[in-house]
Parts: sequence; C-alpha cells; structure tokens
Amino acid sequence: MTALAAVRGFKDILPDQAGLWRRVEEQARSVAARFGYVELRPPLMEKTELFQRGLGEATDVVEKEMYTMEDRGGERLTLRPEATAGMVRAVLEHNLVEGGRPARLFCLGPMFRYERPQKGRLRQFHQLDVEVFRDPGPLIDAEVVLLLHSFLAELGLGDLQVVVNSLGCASCRPQFRTELISWLTARQENLCPDCRRRLTQNPLRVLDCKNEGCRQATANGPTLSRHLCGPCREHFDGLVAALDLMGLNWVRDHRLVRGLDYYTRTAFEVHSSSLGSQNAVAGGGRYDGLCAQLGGPDVPAVGFAAGLERLVMLLAERHAPAPPGPDYYLAPLCSEALDPGFKLAHQLRARGLSVAADWEVGSLKSRLKRADKLGAAKLIMLGPEELARRETTIRDLAAKEQRALPLDDPGLY
Repeated sequence: MTALAAVRGFKDILPDQAGLWRRVEEQARSVAARFGYVELRPPLMEKTELFQRGLGEATDVVEKEMYTMEDRGGERLTLRPEATAGMVRAVLEHNLVEGGRPARLFCLGPMFRYERPQKGRLRQFHQLDVEVFRDPGPLIDAEVVLLLHSFLAELGLGDLQVVVNSLGCASCRPQFRTELISWLTARQENLCPDCRRRLTQNPLRVLDCKNEGCRQATANGPTLSRHLCGPCREHFDGLVAALDLMGLNWVRDHRLVRGLDYYTRTAFEVHSSSLGSQNAVAGGGRYDGLCAQLGGPDVPAVGFAAGLERLVMLLAERHAPAPPGPDYYLAPLCSEALDPGFKLAHQLRARGLSVAADWEVGSLKSRLKRADKLGAAKLIMLGPEELARRETTIRDLAAKEQRALPLDDPGLY
C-alpha cells in the first residue's frame, strides 16, 4: 500500500521553510501595530451566502473557485476564498464600529480557492488582510497604501510602484458601464469565452482579463475617468496628493478594476520589479457599499490583501538568512548522562533559553554535525568525564572555544 500524499494544491510548510514564514508574519504584525491596527481572527468557514452576496454571483471566485459543502443540517458552508467578507460580517455582528471611531483591523491566515495550482499559487494559500471601517476620506486610503508599501519595503522588496485607479461610485459608474458594454459588444468576436459571458454580467472584469487577445482588443477602450462625478474625482485627487506627499512612486492604470464586485472609488496594487513579469504583489481598494449589501449599516471601508506564498518564495530565492537556531544543543554522550541532561535541559528552558537535544546516546562527532545543522550557538557535552566532575563542557560553535560549567547550577549558563 502506497503512502498517502497531500491533497493537490495543498502544501506542507516544512521546518526548514517555517523560519521564512515566521519572518513574513512577524513583519506583518510589527508594521500593522505601528500603524495602530489590531488583529481579528474570523473563522475559516462561513455561510456560502456571505460570499455570494459579498463577492458577486458573476465573479470567477463564486462561479468557479469556492470550496462549498452542505453540512448535516442542510446548511451550505464555504471555506473562505478571501478574508474581506468575513471581516465585514464580524464587524457587523459584533458592532466593532460603535462610538464613531474608525476600526483598524488585520488578519493573517489561510484562504481556499479551487484553481489550477502553479508556482506561488496554491489551492490553500495565505494572506495578510488589512481593513479600515468608518473613514470615508482619501487620507485613510493613502494610509492603507503606505502600510502595504512599508511592509513590502521592510521585507526587502525593491523598486516598488503603486498603481491606482478610481472605479467611481453608484452615481457615475452606470454611465461608463453603458458605454463600455456598447464598445465591447462591437468587438466581442475578439474576446475570450469568459469575457463574452462577462460582457453583460460584469463588463469591468473584461478590462482586467489576462488573455492577450482580450488585452489587445480592449487596449484603446473607454476609460472610467471621463465619467467620474465631482466627489469621486475629488476623492481620487486627494489620494494621489497624499501619495505625492509621502514620496511614493505611483502611476494610474485605467485598466485596473480588481476582481471582485464590491470595490468602489479607490482601487490599487503595489508592483515590484523583483518579481519579473508577474509583478503585482498585493492590492485592494475601497468598498463603501459592502456593509450595507450584507445587511448592516452603510459603513465606508477600505483595505487590501497580500499573498504570503510569493513573498516567502522571493525571500527564499534571495537566500535570506535563516532564523537563529537554539541557544544550546545538549549532547548526552553516555547512557548515564540521559537523566541529568534531561533535567538540565528543562532547567535552562525554564530560564527562557532555547535548548535542543536528542535523547539517545551518540558520538561527539555526530552530535557536532547535528548542532551545526540546527544552527545552535553552543554545544553542551555531557559524558563520563563531565559526570565524574559534576560539570558540563560548553563549546562555543562560532568561536571554537570551550569551557566547563557546574552541572547543578543552571543559573551560570
């Protein structure tokens, strides 16, 4: 009988990779805390209706990519394909915007989409998700962009560029939608099957299609900027003025619409030349109508999501330094050393020191190799001679120096 393997598109994060994951996650938490954001941990599974209403029935995510099941009570449930809808549901259910002050939130965790696995894109993937509720102004949009930019820059990504657009609002977008449908209809023979279907359901998504034929067919199409109402134009001008104030490198892309129905006004991505042609690292935008769409009050909101797999992959390709190993590796060199060694390891751990050990007798040569592989700073040797003196031999593995310490006084280590 063959051994079982992981589900296709679901990947183990192995011990030698976990250090880079911790680095990315700790950097995300550090930057979020500096900007005043607090963590929210919504569940991995929500009612299917939440995503149908929140993301839009005509989106690829809802139509093709969700992991949906029916439980024993007949309720349809879905593993979250993205975090924003669940964050909104939690904010509304627990009234996290009471008191009139903006709620600044973030979450880290896995998402699930059924799509073709490829490098850096899996069916279980991980995201940093940042959301702000109850602030309608352009400065909060700029703050969210700056948080994302700071996170990526501090991870070491170079040549970052902010790409922005305005998607308008319920007042001005319908005029553009009508013009766009008319323009696309005259060119639909050049569109892929998905875009022909989107043409009447969600025509803005045609602009975002990665199919080269669709991109050529829509290259000189109408732009939403010509239809923006006064408030939307003022909001966008305020955003880019703030980006200029912060000295960020930004460009406007009239084709940037993002992939979900709930976006209004601001849409943005951050690109990095470090990633080659697929250079979009993360993106988001404003979704002022989503709270009301999900049955709550009309609360303005803005946020972004950043995929962690690609960031970890990039750090690995750049040979980022491994995280530090344990303070000590304890090597019992005879059977009599097992019990006192076990006790000493516990005493050192209780003092806050990290101690790795293998609780079987081995040669000094094999234990030196093991300590080196773990990246330990020091080796504790405990053999017959050390036991006779009630001492241990401590070898500094970097300095290649060693000394003796009392076995029964862990406070000296």
